[in-house]
Amino acid sequence: MKEPSLSASLRNAGFRTPLDVLEHLPVRYEDLALTKAHEPKDGERVVCLGHAIPGSFRLTRFLRRCLVSFRFETKGGRTLLVEAWNREYLMRDKTFPERELLLVLKREERRRSYSFLSAHRPEEGGRLVPVYRLPEGLSQGSFRTQLLRQEEKLRGKVEDVVPEHLRARYRLLPREEALHKAHFPGSYEEAKEALRTLKYEEALLYELRNLIARKRHRGEGRESRRKVDKEKVLSFVSSLPYPLLEDQGKALEEILSDMDGKGAMYRLLQGDVGTGKTLVAALAAYANGTRGGQTALMAPTETLARQHYLTLSRLFEGTSFRVALLTGGTPGEERSAILQDLRDGDIDLLVGTHALFAKSVEYLNLSLVLIDEQHKFGVAQRTTLLGKGEGADLLLMSATPIPRTLALTLFGDMDVSTLREFPKGRRKVETRWCRPDDPEVLQAVLDTLGEGRECFVVLPHIEGEDTLKSALKAFHAFARLFPGKCVLLHGKMGREEQMESERLFRAKERPILVATSMVEVGIDVPEAGLLILYEAGSFSLSAAHQLRGRIGRDGRKSLCLLVDERGPRESERIKTLLSTEDGFLIAEKDLALRGPGEVAGTRQSGLPDFRLLNAVDDFRIFECALHDAEALLEDPSMEGERAIALAEEGEEVSRG
Repeated sequence: MKEPSLSASLRNAGFRTPLDVLEHLPVRYEDLALTKAHEPKDGERVVCLGHAIPGSFRLTRFLRRCLVSFRFETKGGRTLLVEAWNREYLMRDKTFPERELLLVLKREERRRSYSFLSAHRPEEGGRLVPVYRLPEGLSQGSFRTQLLRQEEKLRGKVEDVVPEHLRARYRLLPREEALHKAHFPGSYEEAKEALRTLKYEEALLYELRNLIARKRHRGEGRESRRKVDKEKVLSFVSSLPYPLLEDQGKALEEILSDMDGKGAMYRLLQGDVGTGKTLVAALAAYANGTRGGQTALMAPTETLARQHYLTLSRLFEGTSFRVALLTGGTPGEERSAILQDLRDGDIDLLVGTHALFAKSVEYLNLSLVLIDEQHKFGVAQRTTLLGKGEGADLLLMSATPIPRTLALTLFGDMDVSTLREFPKGRRKVETRWCRPDDPEVLQAVLDTLGEGRECFVVLPHIEGEDTLKSALKAFHAFARLFPGKCVLLHGKMGREEQMESERLFRAKERPILVATSMVEVGIDVPEAGLLILYEAGSFSLSAAHQLRGRIGRDGRKSLCLLVDERGPRESERIKTLLSTEDGFLIAEKDLALRGPGEVAGTRQSGLPDFRLLNAVDDFRIFECALHDAEALLEDPSMEGERAIALAEEGEEVSRG
């Protein structure tokens, strides 16, 4: 049957098929039931029907931010002062004051006004309206209209993934019905029922993929593998200028025991920022070299890969252990030489990015794979890299600690080593919250530069009109205040530009680095003493904590400023960062704060990227799905063929 075509607007937004549209699930629901007449409390959400009063619109600018204020007359005869931050389009929309509207507002007692949250058509009143994360140019209303058309095309054609006996056991909906109710719920109860079905489906496929990959990995033959020369490893450890911490020593023992075991190692090495995971991984690579094996170290970004390469090159300087770096930016001639040395076995440890997945990258004897920031790589990617060796050991690394019970449920029988100690004791980082216009921000920069130390200034976006969110805008603002002192770093810059920015910052030629969160990992400047995190509440807790780990690495007192209009009273994330530096507590709190659809945030949490699932709130779903996945693989005749086939293909059913 010919696949139904999509509209140009949907194709331009990245949707390929009608099913893609149907599987793009809401991130939340807006309850548009009108608020009963009463005097709302501070911070209370209200829904009002009425119209904006023509001639009442005013535009004010603050530090490149804009405030549109207007008066809104409700059907009940009340007149409200409404303030809409950074919504200048309201001034340009000439029809806005002429239409009857349903506004969602929040009471701001201090300003004696109402904050504008969203506007809707009157006919949507009294309903639960889904809200989607959409690309620019595709509005909520037009997407919902298109969604109805695509659903009609697929009526009766959506196949179930979860076997019927499991749907009956957990009282789950058929897939087509679940997708319909997720988009057009008659109540919160219907929405919850639909999302529970789709969450279980996602969990089942995830656990099946993990179990299939793990079974394949552990079943690899390794009878001919030589044993690790532990005496040589201990001799190298004793030559280090510093002793291993107790946690590091214990983790190394566990890793060496795995490497000498009958089955392939499948271990997670986790620890807070600065606890020395890289050193433990380096010692594992050295141990692998003593048995004649090669090691691949995969990092998610070129910046982090270069940092690892520099660190490891210094660590193994003076030894015969050879380290090389391979990234997408490696020049052709140099790349060819590295690939040849790798095939000849002349490279012991290859550090790289996604370039390591290329078919041209061949090893003489790959027997250990190290993956840093493991949550940024999927099961299929890990399997591809492991497939370049025979029975290779796998060590995953995460700077965001995961509670053990959660790790066992998400990763099955993966072994876990945890680092809690800090090499120089717990860092002395003071964390404060301040507003964007607080003079403390500039004073902190002056004080840090006066001490001969470096400053990180981090923003959530590269571009934008708002100086408090855009790295480009903030860079120009800081460059005017501190001429000749600033350098810019973000993901859209070329490789050479990025390397030059890093060099200038490390050399203190430009001691103020204005950047996006790409500096979360890979920029190791021990003397850096200040982090200014703008729009701090928009970062996930784990990302903010990782960024805070960039400073105070030399043991000196350092300062982290969380710059945000909202304070700890309004932002739970800011409140948590002010109250603790314990990575384990922060990780658990971060997971608890997550909700459906927080895709970007989940990618920074140390956990796999889930579309709907919340690793803490949906823990029981994971437990059930793990048990069911094991049963399906033991007896695939139990109507689980489609789910197993999807898992084996690595397909992701929910693309919401």
